Amino acid sequence: MLNLGIVESLVNGLVSASDVPRLFYHAENCLFVRKLLRDKTADEMMSRGVQLSDLIEALSPDEAQRKFQRELTTIRRLCLKLLEKKPLVA
Repeated sequence: MLNLGIVESLVNGLVSASDVPRLFYHAENCLFVRKLLRDKTADEMMSRGVQLSDLIEALSPDEAQRKFQRELTTIRRLCLKLLEKKPLVA
């Protein structure tokens, strides 16, 4: 759920791609997700989040924007897939 909030904040411009590695997609959270959830989908979601800021630096502005939007869509899809597999309430 938190990851979906991060994605929505990125989509709405409330945080930037350069902010999110410091705020959420950092090593401590990635390790926490890997150890606690032990789920390939969750791990991929965090890995994609870590790379968001690199897109902006490595690609031309137009290409970076397109790839950034695709990555956000993919992260959102992975979040929903994870919630389907592991619902918050039973």
